[in-house]
Amino acid sequence: MNPVYQLEMMVRDYECDIQGIVNNAVYQNYLEHARHAFLHDVGLNFIQLHNDGIDAVVTRIEMNYKLPLKPRDEFIVTLGMHKHGRIRFVFDQAIIRKADGKTVLEAQVSGVLTRNGRPIAPTLFNETFASKGWKFE
Repeated sequence: MNPVYQLEMMVRDYECDIQGIVNNAVYQNYLEHARHAFLHDVGLNFIQLHNDGIDAVVTRIEMNYKLPLKPRDEFIVTLGMHKHGRIRFVFDQAIIRKADGKTVLEAQVSGVLTRNGRPIAPTLFNETFASKGWKFE
């Protein structure tokens, strides 16, 4: 993975289960928060896109859990992105524990853009990333 974005976060106590570790479902929230923050930071506004009839839809998530996070652990969510075929895109994400730099989780989140409910090519990413000097391939 070639990350182009990272976001620092901290585990909140209520995200942990009875075992004292982050509940497995919470990791999807961390990944989604980082994706939304990334898209916002590059100038894509989800609300405006939706109002224009364009929605980003997750079609598949694959997560490989390596190590648990515990209350108050600080961590970094990294993000890279690439095309997969003509209409799909993939976010390559990882969660890294700050204290020791160890990988907690690796994930691939696949999606498509839709316009009025129909899949479209993700050319909007091409244009947005080109303006930042990135290639979206």
